[in-house]
Amino acid sequence: MDIWITTAILLLTLYLLVSEKITIALTAIGIMVLLVVSGILAPKEAVAGFANPAVITVGAMFVVSKGMMRTGGVEFLSRRVITLARGSFKVALTIILLSVAVASAFINNTPVVILFIPVVMTMCCEFGLSPSKFLIPVSYASILAGTCTLIGTSTNIIISDLSAEFGYGTLSMFELAILGVPIALIGIVFLLLAAPRVLPALANPVCQLQDSEHRKYLAELQVPAGSSLIGCSPSRLFRRKYPSLNVLELISRSHIYHPERDDKLIGPEDILLVKGSLNDLVDILHREEVELPSTEKGLTLGAQKDAPIVVELIVPPHSAVSQQPLHATDLAKDPEIHLIAVKRSNLHISEHQIQDVRLQLGDVLLIWCKGSKLEDIRTSTDFIVIEDVYEELIHKRKAWWSIINFIGMVGTATLGLADIMTCALTAAFLMIITGCLQMRDAYRALQGEVLLLIAGTIALGTAMEKTGASQLYAEGFLSLFAGFSPTIVLGAIILLTSISTQILSNNATAVLLLPIAISTALGIEVDPRPFIVGVCFGASACFATPVGYQTNLLVYGPGGYSFRDYLKLGIPLNLFVVLAGMAGIPLFWPFH
Repeated sequence: MDIWITTAILLLTLYLLVSEKITIALTAIGIMVLLVVSGILAPKEAVAGFANPAVITVGAMFVVSKGMMRTGGVEFLSRRVITLARGSFKVALTIILLSVAVASAFINNTPVVILFIPVVMTMCCEFGLSPSKFLIPVSYASILAGTCTLIGTSTNIIISDLSAEFGYGTLSMFELAILGVPIALIGIVFLLLAAPRVLPALANPVCQLQDSEHRKYLAELQVPAGSSLIGCSPSRLFRRKYPSLNVLELISRSHIYHPERDDKLIGPEDILLVKGSLNDLVDILHREEVELPSTEKGLTLGAQKDAPIVVELIVPPHSAVSQQPLHATDLAKDPEIHLIAVKRSNLHISEHQIQDVRLQLGDVLLIWCKGSKLEDIRTSTDFIVIEDVYEELIHKRKAWWSIINFIGMVGTATLGLADIMTCALTAAFLMIITGCLQMRDAYRALQGEVLLLIAGTIALGTAMEKTGASQLYAEGFLSLFAGFSPTIVLGAIILLTSISTQILSNNATAVLLLPIAISTALGIEVDPRPFIVGVCFGASACFATPVGYQTNLLVYGPGGYSFRDYLKLGIPLNLFVVLAGMAGIPLFWPFH
C-alpha cells in the first residue's frame, strides 16, 4: 500500500512541477507534509533533507557565485577578452562561448549567463550584430561546461552527496572532466558551426547609442483603424521614405511578430516597435497615419539634457520582485519611471493589463525614464538593465579578494584537504567578511525555492527507497530492456534522465532518478558508478526547451526567440550527449 501512496505522491509532484499550478516552494513543502501525514516517513526523516550536505553546499555556492558577480571577478576578465573580437562575428562568438564555458565549469552557470547577457547585448550594439545569434549558444555552452567539474552545476553536487549516502562514494572535483571536457568542446564546435545558420537574425530592440552623433530612439507606434498602413508588410514599411527607421516588432492582439521571420501584415490597432533617428520619428508622427499609444504619453523625444531613454529590464533568479504583482514593486510606484510593456513567453502585455502582472523569472520590462533615473535602477539587484552597467554595479577594488577566495576554495577541494561543503561554506563566509558581498545580497543569492525543492525531493527519494518503490520502478524499467547489454541500459537511463529534465528541474530529476539508476545497475549485476555518472550527464542535457533550465529561460526574452528555436540546436545536442555518454562512460567507469 505504501508503494502506491508514494507513487501517487510522485505523480502529483511531477504534475505540479510541470504545470506550475502552485509555486515550486509550496510543491516541495507539500511533498514533506504528505509523506508525514500518510505515515510513510517520520517527521525527522521528512525534513532530513535540510541537513543534507548537498543543500548546504548548493546554498553556499550561490553566495560564492554572487560574490564573484558583484566584484566583477569574472566579468572584468571576460570584458577584456571580448574586446579582442573587434567586430568579427565568428571571433566574437568563439571568444564568448569559450569564456562562458571556462567560467561555468567553476561557477554556478545561472549567474554566469546573467553576467553575459548585458555584455552580449552591448557588444552587439557596438558591432551591429544580432544578439539572437549569441544568446542560446551562451546558455548551451554554460550547460555543457557545467558537467566538467563537481562545482560546475548544483546537480553534480547533489548527485555526489546522494552517491555517498548510498555507499558508492563522492565524485572528486575533476572526475567528470575526463569525459565532460571533450563533450563540451565538441558541443561548442557544433554551436559555432550550426548557430549562425539555424538561429534567426533578429534586430536588437534596445541599443544605447546616446553617445553617437546620430542618436537613435526606440518608440511604439500604434496604427489606428482606418489608417492607410493597414494591410502593409512591416518589413517593407517606411523603407523608401524613412531609410533610418527599422521596424523591430509587430505587436498584434498581445502576440509578438518579428518582421524578418514572420509573414504578418499590419492590422488595425496593431503596435509597431520601431527604432530610428529623432527627425524621422517626429516626421512620421506628423505625416503618416500612426500615433503614440497611451503607454508612451508624455514621452518627449528630444536631444535635450537628461533626455528620456527607453531600456529593457530582466527579472533575474535572485530578484526580490519575483512572484510580486507589478503594481506592488518600487519600480511601478516611482512617478519618474514609465512602464511601456512586459514581454513573457512571446506575449506582449499592454499597459491596460500591466499593473496586475505577477512578475516571473525571465520577464522583460520595457520602460522609459530620464537618463539620470537609470542610475538608481542600476543600483538595484532586482533587475538587470540590458546595457553596459557593470561600471556602476561591481566593486572592482574587491575583485582580487573574490578571485583569491575562489581559487582557494577550488584548490582546497581538489587536493582533498577538506570536503566540498566545508570549502564552499568557508568561501561564502570569506566573501562576506572581506566585503566582497553584503549580507542582504547573500540572503537574496540563496534562491530559497531551489533549496526547498532539493530538500523536498530528497524526502521523496527517501520514501521511494524505504517503501521499495524505486526497486519496483527499476524492475519495470529493466523489463523493457531484458537481454540488452549494460551499455544499452545505461543509454536508456541517460535518455530517460535527459527527457525528464526538459520538463522538470535538473535537480529534481537527479534526485528522483538516481535511486532508480542505482537499483537498475544492481539488478543487472554491474557497478552502479557508471549509472551515477550517466545521471550527471543526462540531468544536465536540457537543451530542447526554454523551460528545461533557468539559463534557457533567461535568454528567451532578450533574444526574442520562439519555442522552435530551441529545438533546432537542442535536439541534436541532447542526442549527442546521450550517445557520447553511452560510448564514453564505460571506457572511464567500467561496469565490472
